[in-house]
Amino acid sequence: MAADTDAIVRPIAVARCDLDLYIATGVVPFAGPFAFGHEAVAEVVEAGDAAGVAPGQRVVVPFQLSCGRCDNCRRGLTGTCDAYPWLTAYGLGRPGRPDRGGALSDLMHVPFADHMLVPLPKGLDPVAAASAADNIPDGWRAVAPQLAARPGASVLVIGGLAQSVGLYAAGAAVALGAGRVLYLDVDAGRRARAVELGADAAPLADRDPVEQFEIVCEAAGSPAALAFAVRSTARNGSLTSVAIHLGATTPVPLTEAYYKGLRFETSRADARAHLPAVLDCCAQGRLRPDLVRHRTLRFDDAADAMTDPGPKLVFVP
Repeated sequence: MAADTDAIVRPIAVARCDLDLYIATGVVPFAGPFAFGHEAVAEVVEAGDAAGVAPGQRVVVPFQLSCGRCDNCRRGLTGTCDAYPWLTAYGLGRPGRPDRGGALSDLMHVPFADHMLVPLPKGLDPVAAASAADNIPDGWRAVAPQLAARPGASVLVIGGLAQSVGLYAAGAAVALGAGRVLYLDVDAGRRARAVELGADAAPLADRDPVEQFEIVCEAAGSPAALAFAVRSTARNGSLTSVAIHLGATTPVPLTEAYYKGLRFETSRADARAHLPAVLDCCAQGRLRPDLVRHRTLRFDDAADAMTDPGPKLVFVP
């Protein structure tokens, strides 16, 4: 280990991120080769004197590398830490950046472990919590801060491309006491999971919205869905796009957004900043990420299973 704040961990549950599916199927072009796996719960094997964790402890390993000390980290913007080149993460290596390896491995090196590693709450299943490293906080950030500002507000989630993220957003909205949560999706299987999470669900149709929502999460990833999301957002409402829109440009009905006073955000999630609240909600049983998982497989099956179209795979050693 390079510093006394470092740790070595052994992954014990690794989830497939929504993005991993689209990289594996070629929908998202991504230069390789690189190691897969960036959503992990792990067990500490070795820890420096100032790492803040101890061998044998179970921890969540956030997918983005962050130091916890720079101005961005102190502001909660852990996805753009000043200590690392932009977009540095586990399991998403690119030419020109240091390769941090992936979670589908025997061991992972974690610098700044005193900040990076978040203890897994006692009693919380590592398999259920594996996606807490990325996709669960991604859905959480689309509804939790907004509901804190507007308790009991209505929430619309438009599901699709970011399939597990949209479901986590719906589950988080229910867990946090939203007034009504409606989940729209063309996929009947995902709609059924949203209902299990406590949301109302209906097919997503190409039509004008029948109601307006104070908080909207767009996880579909299409220009039509984004336009629908804008039309569905109430005046002075908030809209968060958690999907990656892959076109060079994406049309957005900004005139309507302007007159509504709509607040729009699109970005990667600052996963580490949201982890304590996410894990606490899961530990209390209010947010059930296990209801999103559709298969649990072995590490050895990962290469063949990576293109499975379902919403959430978790691999164990």
